[in-house]
Amino acid sequence: MPPNTTASSGQKPGKSGRKKGRKARLFLIVLVLALFGGVAYGGYWGVSTVRASFPQTKGSLTLDGLSGPVDVKRDGNGIPQIYASSDEDLFMAQGYVQAQDRFYEMDVRRHMTSGRLSEMFGSGQVKNDEFLRTMGWDRVAKEEYDKKLSASTKKYLQAYAKGVNAYLKGKDGEDISLEYAALGFTNDYKPQEWTPVDSVAWLKAMAWDLRGNMQEEIDRSLMTSRLGPKQIADLYPEYPYSRNKTITQEGQYDSVTGSYVQGSSTTAGSGTQSAAGTGLAGNTTAPDGLQSQLSKLYNVLDNVPTAVGVNGNGIGSNSWVVAGEHTITNKPLLANDPHLSASLPSVWYQMGLHCTSVSSKCQYDVSGYTFAGMPGVVIGHNQNIAWGMTNSGVDVTDLYLEKITGEGYEYDGKVLPFTTRKETIKVAGGSTKTIVVRETKDGMPLLSDRDDELVKVGKKATVDSGAPDRGDGYAIALRWTALDPGNSMDAVFQLDKASNWSEFRTAAASFDVPSQNLIYADTNDNIGYQLPGKIPTRSKGDDGSLPSPGWDSKYQWTGYIKQSALPYEYNPKRGYIVTANQAVVDKDKYPYTLTTDWGYGTRSQRISDLIEAKIKGGGKISTDDMRQMQLDDSSEIAKLIVPKLLKIDVADKNVRDAQKLLEGWDYTQDADSAAAAYFNATWRNILKLAFGNKLPKELRVKGQCLNVAPVDSTGPADENQTVRECGQREADQAQPDGGDRWFEVVRKIIDDQNNDWWKAPKTRLDKAADSRDELFARAMKDARWELTAKLGKDMDTWSWGRLHRLFLKNQTLGTEGPGVLQYMLNRGPWKLSGGEATVNATGWNAAGGYGVVWVPSMRMVVNLDDFDKSKWINLSGASGHAYSAHYTDQTDKWAKGELLPWSFSDKAVDKSTSDTLVLKP
Repeated sequence: MPPNTTASSGQKPGKSGRKKGRKARLFLIVLVLALFGGVAYGGYWGVSTVRASFPQTKGSLTLDGLSGPVDVKRDGNGIPQIYASSDEDLFMAQGYVQAQDRFYEMDVRRHMTSGRLSEMFGSGQVKNDEFLRTMGWDRVAKEEYDKKLSASTKKYLQAYAKGVNAYLKGKDGEDISLEYAALGFTNDYKPQEWTPVDSVAWLKAMAWDLRGNMQEEIDRSLMTSRLGPKQIADLYPEYPYSRNKTITQEGQYDSVTGSYVQGSSTTAGSGTQSAAGTGLAGNTTAPDGLQSQLSKLYNVLDNVPTAVGVNGNGIGSNSWVVAGEHTITNKPLLANDPHLSASLPSVWYQMGLHCTSVSSKCQYDVSGYTFAGMPGVVIGHNQNIAWGMTNSGVDVTDLYLEKITGEGYEYDGKVLPFTTRKETIKVAGGSTKTIVVRETKDGMPLLSDRDDELVKVGKKATVDSGAPDRGDGYAIALRWTALDPGNSMDAVFQLDKASNWSEFRTAAASFDVPSQNLIYADTNDNIGYQLPGKIPTRSKGDDGSLPSPGWDSKYQWTGYIKQSALPYEYNPKRGYIVTANQAVVDKDKYPYTLTTDWGYGTRSQRISDLIEAKIKGGGKISTDDMRQMQLDDSSEIAKLIVPKLLKIDVADKNVRDAQKLLEGWDYTQDADSAAAAYFNATWRNILKLAFGNKLPKELRVKGQCLNVAPVDSTGPADENQTVRECGQREADQAQPDGGDRWFEVVRKIIDDQNNDWWKAPKTRLDKAADSRDELFARAMKDARWELTAKLGKDMDTWSWGRLHRLFLKNQTLGTEGPGVLQYMLNRGPWKLSGGEATVNATGWNAAGGYGVVWVPSMRMVVNLDDFDKSKWINLSGASGHAYSAHYTDQTDKWAKGELLPWSFSDKAVDKSTSDTLVLKP
């Protein structure tokens, strides 16, 4: 939940006169900005509050601490390229420049990672802070900084912090950003100095949003209140290995050496472990009290502010690399577009970091995407290699049920004491609050302590005969690799200066969390893939798919997969590598369970098919071909369903007219397509009738109420047997979300006309559906009238883009601030092409509606033959200042699928430079 920014949150007692004056001044500023800045997004710069915070981009400035002059060259989009003669100067300048553009964003992020949002936004953030303090991200980051990171990394982090603080020196909040000026009317918050730990902690937030299958673990448990084991298995089908290729295809695990090797090797055996007997001790239904507890835990998790994703749900990404034998340049081309929640400003920050002369004193010549608040470049290229990332989805989190007894918890028949710590939360305009955090011996925090009702499990809880008596109930603890100190920050700098495959893999070995698919290309025409990360191993029979009994040691993690055993691929014979969240390795070639919840390979296989079609057609792939592939909006589920929809005899003329839209449709989801609008509406209603209405209330959309069939039934129920239940989940997090897991669910039963899932009870307006075609016909009718209500009766005016719109919202004051302030800070809408599980993955949640909830957060295509011919784009712009020309200046081009030139060489950068700022010692 975004921070609460209502005026009352920061009001101090005895200040009524001051309060009235502040309100009047705020109103005046807002009114002037709205009148003069509004529609044109800032053509008038006379208001001092706005103008004062804009960065100086020309001339010169003096920065204490620099050893030599630094040039900051910005292009027409405000993207900076920094030139320095030492590493420390380079990263100090990076801190200064990012603070110029994005300090408010950086400040909010560090308050989130440290559980201090209440200091900025008042009492509305106390619950979030309690949860974040329980997780202890900043504590782990500090331990990493103190004990794990290399001396050089610490030096760079210190230099970066020095640059940020040089920017802050002597500035009041309103000199930094408009948001601080607004906050000044609700509390007396003052920005504090930046620290190296603030940068390290951001990696924890990144890891949290890319944490793997924790959501599926909760959802499967919640499903057991209404569905049986077979029905749940229907909704989580196995990855289709025979149809959708894995990432690595030409390597295998060598059981003799215990390593992953390229080419043939000894057989590894089954790569999966049975789910039977795992998690909740093999129960076919979850305990009633656990249902309540997990549901409330979900609500706590869902309220945590979005960092880089959508709190773990629906996150995906595309990346692929093509070797020179298949490109027009005869050198590799590498593409990447991470799919994250839409935010304003974009989570990514584009920049270049260049040593004027690369040497032992100054080692970097790198350009790409990073996060404001963190030194280095996360995704991009240097003078020798390029790399991209997608979320691997490996399972690095497990929930544990803990039997609490007195002041401790049961473990192998003994009672062990909790480790405890006190956390003090300061609240702007309110009273300070102290909480106690409890952790088990493995450092697992009790998440259930963050809600009074989470401490107990209901009286009807059922577990197997080996479980301890429920007593006062079970608590829930979290085991997560990111809560152990690591050295991922080292990996960032190692990647930035890696010059070959060996150095790249060495860097990847330090990238312990989050575990990302890393793709690689170099100027010597090599391509590769590496799965990095600290990935746990579990005892036989435990696959991490359900909460585990914490009282039994056999369910604890048994260790971690060795780095040498993690899958990789180098120069495969096929000449390309695709990673799009599909399975990493074939289950029969790997002995470890990486996860039970892969993406199902819809996007990855489509990308592979597009590459293969070009190769087999005798063509060579260009940079623009790679861009066009990124924009592919073909709907794979439409290809499966539409032929069956067209065979249905529809009696209603209005529905039949809508059905005709699908005749001759090429399955592409262009923003102006009426057919795409109607199909997606039909798909949404198919999911609702076949699955959504049969899920437990905890997974359905909040406020949507219906009469549901009895527990353990997928078919229609007698009216006298139904019960009234209302959904409890936010619309963009509900199920069925319509992603490629649901593609696979439907594919499995599509030819079974009489499958129970196709049955739907009668309603006041509709007769019962007893077969697939009857349910499809009802879905087509419901879709017709839904679109009539949303888009009008005239189908000539229908388009997918009218339904599928993107709004960019400032993640704090732009969501819960005063309405006129939201107007100032937010932008949109944009009508978008693309859809769920397409390559152009503009995601929407089918349970909640058609609005865009996650997007390709950036796009890039790197040309290893000539880096100056590479292309890139960001979702928004370089600036976080609402009335800057660079606030959303890239968004229109992004929405159209265009890319910007990406200058790298000195000559190209100089040619594209619009403003130059010299930082002097």
